[in-house]
Amino acid sequence: MTAREFGRYLDDFTVGDVYKHWPGRTVTQAEDILFCSITMNQHPLHSDDAYAAAASASGRAMVVGNYVYSLVLGQSVPDVSGRAIANLEVESLRHANPTFHGDTIYSETEVLEVRESRSKPDRGIVKVRTIGYTQEGTVVCEFTRSVLVPRRGHGFDGHPGRPEPRIGE
Repeated sequence: MTAREFGRYLDDFTVGDVYKHWPGRTVTQAEDILFCSITMNQHPLHSDDAYAAAASASGRAMVVGNYVYSLVLGQSVPDVSGRAIANLEVESLRHANPTFHGDTIYSETEVLEVRESRSKPDRGIVKVRTIGYTQEGTVVCEFTRSVLVPRRGHGFDGHPGRPEPRIGE
């Protein structure tokens, strides 16, 4: 069995390609509350069902947008930035519709631009647009970002730092 590739080299990106990231992820209220706690977001719209029922248009607690963005970004890593030298920029971020506890989020990325670095020939910049959407196809998050990636033959191969098992010791 061979190792699965994680990320792509600059040479592997083609403008117009679309990567459908897998698997999706069902968001629980517990995850949302944990994310809000870690990031010190104490808004009751995410953790108080009675407050959300009275104060929101939907009448339901909703998932904090930064968690949705982080989830969708994370889903794209194996296909887009798994070999990245650096994430350079998030050019735009839009929360198109709310995400609710129990929604399953899927995502996909389209390659918008691929260009060689002007100063270093061993790398280049890839600009992508990623969308996240629910099990019903409702877009909840979309963003455009640029990633610095190596050319083939200049990045790491395999799984750096991964040890081999010591069988029989």
